[in-house]
Amino acid sequence: MQITYAYILSQLFVIFYYLIVISTYQLKNRKTILVLNLIAVLIMGVSYYLLSAYTGVAMVIVGAIRNILFYFDFSGDKENTKIGIKNIMELIFITFILIILTIYTYDGFFSLMSVFATYLYTLSIWQKNTKVYKIFGIPVGLTGVLYNIYIFSVLGIVLESISFLSAIIGFCREMKSTKKA
Repeated sequence: MQITYAYILSQLFVIFYYLIVISTYQLKNRKTILVLNLIAVLIMGVSYYLLSAYTGVAMVIVGAIRNILFYFDFSGDKENTKIGIKNIMELIFITFILIILTIYTYDGFFSLMSVFATYLYTLSIWQKNTKVYKIFGIPVGLTGVLYNIYIFSVLGIVLESISFLSAIIGFCREMKSTKKA
């Protein structure tokens, strides 16, 4: 691996991405999580592009579409917490896009780690339950670490590991809060 200007810049974007993502595991409001995650995935898209990690770029596209669709599950200021036909169709649509983009960007088994992380994250936020979001943050973190190893993103490995720990802490806090209620 050669340290280039593009690599250094990609690592700066990685830092910004993880600062945002780590904070989302401590939040309870799904709408805020979606907005912050949309900003984060767009930032990560730049990093992936600079690293020539095109499956990652494709998953950023999936993530952006997902977050925009899921954001509009809100009517006014209140979230619709029931999963209906519209939500199922959204998930099918996102899955279709994910599969198509994966086919076009597939670059070996480890490139699929980004796909797995994206799909697990999609399922977690689709559930409309922040507890599920926080529990799924654990396998998302593990697959994210593997993908960062694959694309040689040193800061990605370190910060995804921290994100993984943040997901565990967020889940534990959520469970503790639920027990008190």
